Amino acid sequence: MKNKTSNITLVIGASENPMRYSNIATKRLKSFNHEVIALGLRQGFIDDVPIITDRSLVKDIDTVTLYVGPQHQLDYIEFIVALAPRRVIFNPGTENSSFYKILRDNNIEPIEACTLVMLSTGEY
Repeated sequence: MKNKTSNITLVIGASENPMRYSNIATKRLKSFNHEVIALGLRQGFIDDVPIITDRSLVKDIDTVTLYVGPQHQLDYIEFIVALAPRRVIFNPGTENSSFYKILRDNNIEPIEACTLVMLSTGEY
């Protein structure tokens, strides 16, 4: 796979709702000293991380972690492929085998996993 110099993680599906896994993951990534960009449908904040809605502000991403279901991913496929991240993590409920194929065809590693578990086990 690609060698990236960036270690930035893009959280897609970010929400201010503290009960949402995207919110919990953003906070946990920060607590593990990962640089995070949160992309959501509405602007806001997760602690000190702004939730942005403008995709043009997103660059130099190493990892994308998805918190949007397959029914909403079509709108993100071209955007993610253009970012050329090293990997895309499909958290539980976001699994999408046709998206995996597109990523592999573009030398991007799809990973079916939970970001929170990966962080807690040191696999991130």
